[in-house]
Order: sequence, then C-alpha cells, then structure tokens
Amino acid sequence: MKHLKHSKLLLWTLWVLAMVLIIYYATKISFVFQPLFVLFSTLFIPILSAGFLFYLLNPLISVMQKFKIKRSYAIILVMFLFLGGATIFIIKTFPILMNQLSDLVANSPAILSDIEIQTKDIALLSPFNNVDLDETLNQLNLSLDAFSKTILSSFTTSISSIIGAIANLTIVLITVPIVLFYMFRDGEKLQLAVTHLFPNKYQKHVFELLHQTNIVITAYISGKGLASIVVAVLIYFGFLIIGLPYTLLLAIVNGFTNLIPYIGPFIGAVPAILVALTISPTTALLVALIVLVVQQLDANFLTPKFVGKSLAIHPLTIIIILLVAGKMLGIIGIIFGVPAFAVIKTIVIYIKNTQIAEEKH
Repeated sequence: MKHLKHSKLLLWTLWVLAMVLIIYYATKISFVFQPLFVLFSTLFIPILSAGFLFYLLNPLISVMQKFKIKRSYAIILVMFLFLGGATIFIIKTFPILMNQLSDLVANSPAILSDIEIQTKDIALLSPFNNVDLDETLNQLNLSLDAFSKTILSSFTTSISSIIGAIANLTIVLITVPIVLFYMFRDGEKLQLAVTHLFPNKYQKHVFELLHQTNIVITAYISGKGLASIVVAVLIYFGFLIIGLPYTLLLAIVNGFTNLIPYIGPFIGAVPAILVALTISPTTALLVALIVLVVQQLDANFLTPKFVGKSLAIHPLTIIIILLVAGKMLGIIGIIFGVPAFAVIKTIVIYIKNTQIAEEKH
C-alpha cells in the first residue's frame, strides 16, 4: 500500500482518470462547451494551415539567416515570395484547375461509359474470358446509370455547401497570411514563453524537448512538402508528354496524396488511371508506369534526402496510424497522424532517457 502511495504511475493514472471524468461531465453542459467548439472549429483550419506553411517555409528563412540576412528582412522576403506565388497561382492556375474539375464532373457519365467499354474489351482477353463482368458490376453496385446519377445528384444538391465552402475559403485566404506572419515573427519567442510556464527545475528539460519536437516537425513537413511538390511537377510533365487530359488537376492530386506515407501514391494514381482508361489500356499502363517511376524516385531519393531519418517508424506502425487517425479525424488525421505520432514518440523517448540519466546520477 505504501508503495502504491508513492508510485508515480498510479499518481498520473489517477490524474488522467480525473481529467477524463471532468471533461466527460463538462461536455454534458452544452452552454459551456458549445462556444468553445465554435471557437475551435473557426480557428482550427487557419491555424493549422498557417502552421503547415510555417514549418514548410521557416527553413528558407533559416537559410537566409546563414547568409547574414537579418531575420526581419528574411521574413519580409519570404512573405513577399509566398504572397506573390499564391497570387500568381490564384490568377493563372486556379481558373484552369476549376475548369478541369468542372469539365471532369460534367463529363463523368461519358468517362464512366468509356471506362466500361475499355474494361469489357480487357475482359475479352483470354485470362479474363470466364469472368462475367456485368454480373460482377451488378454485385458491386457499380452500374453506370446509378453511379452517374449519384455523382450528378450529389453535385447539384451541394450548391449551398459549395457557396459556404467558398466563403470559408475566402476567410482562410485572408487570415492565414496574417497568422503566418506573426508565427514567423514570434515563433522563436513562443518556445521560451511555453518554457517559462513550467517550474524552474523543469524549464531546461521543457526547452530541450520543445527544440527536439520542433526539429522533427520541421524535418517532416518541410521535407515531405518539398518532395510532394517535386512529385507533382514530375508527374505533370509525364502526363503532359503522353497527352493525358486534366493534367494539372491529376498532378496536384498526386502531389497532395504524396503527403500520405506508403498508401498515398496508390490513392493518387487511381483517378489518373481511370481517366487514362477512357483513351486506351496502353495509356493507362503508361500512366501507371509514370507514377511508379516517380514514386520510386521519391521513395529512394527525394524523401530520404529531404526528410532524412526524422521519422524512424516501422512501416506497419505507419499503416496502423493511418487507419486509426483516418477513422478518427478523416483526411486531417491521415495527413498529420504520422508526424503527430513522431512527436509523441520523441517526447516518450526524451522522458525515458532523462529518467535513465537521472537514475545514473
């Protein structure tokens, strides 16, 4: 009994259980948590987006500082480049992207029809001649009429949602640069401010831990982000060479899904292969080959070069993280689940190493 009284594990377990019970019963009081939920949901996307851009672009500011450029000037230059690039993208690229997306949605019935024809032609080949394709499609509930009607009805009934999304996007586009600027300006002060919230005897450990987690997050987001941009550019030119339609849209989809470890490239390749099937099976094979070559380049050169060994996580662990985080938080969980786990792993290892070092002394 005396041992349990002095057990740190028991103490922390009781504290966690107490906090869980307090939060659980507090959530039953709607007038307390509803304003907090609204506040969190309003600020979540702008802060998350600004944080992502901060870790993506902050290494560029650090490089400028190594060339004796004052941080304030480096921040102004990076913000100018970011806002200029974003403006050019919105003016020049965004309309093309929207045209390709609207054209893809409008032509979805014809695309699905072409895919069905190509698939039936493939089914006539000797390895597949015993497969009843129509029966298989019926079992999977993938009939052309039902699928096209579902797409069109979903598109037409979501006009209000689209208008709301455009309004939210406008707010994000206005607030993100402001939040990003203050993150650049006061980011270094934040680490010291958080450190001073703890008692003096823990401040050294907190500062070191924040420094290590900052290194992990920066390495992952800046490295994986840069690698994904290169992947999108390479795939864009590859698709352009073979004459694949919706090139820009499909390249951006592949670059975005490349942020997801291991399974991301397969997700991104599916739309491109489906579009390529409307042309010919040969084009679909060329698309798959282009994606495969670029992903091998990314896996063996780009990601190891840019990200390094900041995420020493077993592939099976990553797959489990993606499944759990995706189930809990959707696309946000899939993208940020792995770096979040890396941060937690860094914290646990640091605490363990610190305890071992203290026991030796």
